[in-house]
Amino acid sequence: MSECTHNCSSCGESCSERTTPQDFRAPANGLSHIGKVIAVVSGKGGVGKSTVTSSLAVAMRRLGKKVGVLDADITGPSIPTAFGVHTKAEGSELGIYPVETKTGIEIMSLNLLMENETDPVVWRGPVIAGAVKQFWTDVIWGDVDYLFVDMPPGTGDVPLTVFQSLPVDGIIVVTSPQELVSMIVTKAVKMAEMMHIPVLGLVENYSYYECPDCGRRHAVFGESHIDQTAAQHGLKVLARLPIDPAAAAACDAGTIEDFQPNYLADVAKALAE
Repeated sequence: MSECTHNCSSCGESCSERTTPQDFRAPANGLSHIGKVIAVVSGKGGVGKSTVTSSLAVAMRRLGKKVGVLDADITGPSIPTAFGVHTKAEGSELGIYPVETKTGIEIMSLNLLMENETDPVVWRGPVIAGAVKQFWTDVIWGDVDYLFVDMPPGTGDVPLTVFQSLPVDGIIVVTSPQELVSMIVTKAVKMAEMMHIPVLGLVENYSYYECPDCGRRHAVFGESHIDQTAAQHGLKVLARLPIDPAAAAACDAGTIEDFQPNYLADVAKALAE
């Protein structure tokens, strides 16, 4: 029997009754030509995952790459706001066209399809997961070197759908310094291992605050545990990001593409290499 490559509890089929692993990957739109798919995940909410995704996309775009962002956080979409995009996505018989930001990053989010951005998405899990899958199968991404997927927190329906349906080349796990996060990171890493998806490394957000007057760094959320967590799983620490009110303000104002410095520039270079 071939090795099982999926979570059997999601399909109800006994692996002992199969001789070959099932492939649940869905075909991309015929007009999409996508190089690498990188998912940005977190085991819990509130760690700044969307900010990391946006900044990473901007950094990769500054390297001259063609970049797209698939906003898979259906019930809490924030990617359009970070980029200051409020234009509605349009479509044709060929598919749905993503909206382009001012620097040429293509984004697709449910907020770009809804009549009112503030309307709540009151959908059950399978419907939400189906919408995310359609962002892959129905959206005309065109020629994209890197497609970043901004995932919802946790290990539920949407992450499972993304990991099974999209050809994810690797994931980046976003965390924060609190000790309890190490347990939550472990859950995200173990899910990736179950799905046979490489973990590219960890990004610690809110790592410290640097006083503008004296330059001293303060561990606002306590001492970091990311090195121990990374060592436990044999992973790289890709970046430690500071608490920067200016970065938060840029996301709120929709000017993430103008913000400097980009704390993830080195991570983008490493991915590109």
